[in-house]
This record gives sequence, structure tokens and C-alpha cells, in this order.
Amino acid sequence: MKQFIKVFCISLAIFSAVIATGIYTYAKFFSPEGTIPVPDEEDPIVAEEDEDDGLTPLEKAMRDSNRVNALLLGFEGARSDTIMLASFDRKTKEADLISIPRDTYYKRDKYSAYSEMQKINAVYGTEEDGYKAVMKAVEEITGISVDKYVAVNYDGVRAAVDAIGGVEMNVPIHMKYTDIYDKPPLYIDIKPGPQIIYGDKAMELLRFRQGDPGYPSFPNGDLGRVEMQQQFIKSAIKKSLSLKLPSVISAVYPYVETNFTITELLGLAKDAIGFSTDNLKAQVLPGEAKLLGNNPPLSFYIPNGQEIRKIVYDLYDVPLTASTEEESVAHAGD
Repeated sequence: MKQFIKVFCISLAIFSAVIATGIYTYAKFFSPEGTIPVPDEEDPIVAEEDEDDGLTPLEKAMRDSNRVNALLLGFEGARSDTIMLASFDRKTKEADLISIPRDTYYKRDKYSAYSEMQKINAVYGTEEDGYKAVMKAVEEITGISVDKYVAVNYDGVRAAVDAIGGVEMNVPIHMKYTDIYDKPPLYIDIKPGPQIIYGDKAMELLRFRQGDPGYPSFPNGDLGRVEMQQQFIKSAIKKSLSLKLPSVISAVYPYVETNFTITELLGLAKDAIGFSTDNLKAQVLPGEAKLLGNNPPLSFYIPNGQEIRKIVYDLYDVPLTASTEEESVAHAGD
């Protein structure tokens, strides 16, 4: 049985909303004096300021920003088939999700130019320190510094969805797909229309991309699945923020891998009070799908460096006129 399966980044809902809110509530109601431990004044997430010498306007904005950037990962075997960069501004309470398609081209010199190993989803399982390697790859592709990572396995996603009482979704098509060769065999059968999606059905919905013969598929393939994942995340976060359930912690935490500390989570939970999904912006890394190489040609997603640059400058509220020719914010391969 697979140790991990394709997991969308419900980890944002699990961690930033459900777990953080749960820890905050748990500390409030179960600490000896009913008070919440407060992190030290020196925020452990924010790095110390450096001198301005040699910094570009974007680099200065990043240094002075209140944003926390976390990499959200889901796996199938050794491949990180779901990758999202979540950025939360602790001052304005605005959050951004950038979905990075699993086929995104990320050049590594030790592999042939157009092999499967040049896809970003292959980095985790082929580098010595998997998490750090994926964080570095995302930094090079986006130009955004990645502070933390969160990874959740199948059982964690199922536990989180069930712990919040399911997620309301309006399923756009009849999702019907069968893969008897998967381990275990995969059977997806979700009727269209408004409904509450629970644990196992959530995983089916989030894995769906194409239908069996005679049934509809997403017209834009994997990008359609990414869009569905983002809709699910928004709905899950919206519901999570309305809950005060310390029990969610015990239900989900055992399945989470992260380099966030409890102190950092407490700080984020405090800062997230008042957050609304109206302040959540979700988008896909700009780029286009291309067939490259031969024997046989493979499908790659080629990042668009200029469009990524616009996203990054907008994220840190820096005018594009501040850009310099020397500043590169995208690694799109050759």
C-alpha cells in the first residue's frame, strides 16, 4: 500500500486554520490560568534585518515583509505530486496560494535534458534532503524565499476533513474513474451537484483529473484538478475558521510533518484571528504545457518568468519599475 498518495494542499486548512486555531483554543481553555502562551517579542519566524547595502527594492521588501511563506506538499510514493506555496501576511491578514504543477520543468544538470527527473515532482525522492531540495527548487522557480514546509499524508487529510464535519462543494461534473492497477485499486464515483464531501470522497475528488470512457474529464487536465483543489481549500478554510475544536489537534497532528514549531504556530494562530477567505487569493504558477524531447516526448510545464515576476512584485507591493536587468526571479530551464 502506498505510504503517501496524491494529496492537495488541504494542509493549509489543516495547519494554518484548523491546527493553529485548535492550538490557540486549546491553550486558552486548558492552560492553568486560561491564558495563551505568547511567543517572545523577537519573532522566531522573521529573520534578523541585514544592512541595505546591495539589496534590490524587491529584496528589501522581502526582508521587511510580515509574510510567512510555507511550502505545502502532497505525495505519491517518492514524488511530490501536489506542490503549493502559501504566503500569509501576518499584518494585513492576506493569504496567497500559488499552485505549482507537478510537471513543472526544473533543470538539474545530473539528469538528461528532458527526462522525468527534470520535473519538479521528482526532486523530493532523488535528493539527499528532500524537503530542503524542494524548497530550494520552488525558491529558484518563483524567486520567493520559502521559510517553512508542511506535508500531510492520506490519513491526515481524511482525519482533517472528517474532523471539521466535511467540506461543502458544488461538484461540476460526474467524476467517474477506475484504475484497477493502482495500489490499492482506485474507484472514483462522485455525482455532480451541491454536497458535503467527507474523508475518502475528498481524496477521490482531489485526485480526479480524467473520466472513464463515456464520462467527462476536466478540459484542461491537471490544471483543472489544481483549480478544483483550490476551491476545496477555500471551502475547507472557511469552515475551519468557524470552528473551535481542540480535538482537531489530536485527530490530525500525528499525520503532519513540518518544521513549524509550536511557538511559531501559536504566533500564527494569534495573527490569523480575523482572517477571512475573502482575503485568500489562489492562482496557478504562470506557464504553459509543452511536449519536449523524444523517445517518447514528455509533457512539461514551462514557467513564464516574466509573468512570475509580476506576481512576486505584486505580492510584496513593489512596482515593476523597481526591477533591474540583473534580478532574476524565475528559473524556467533551457
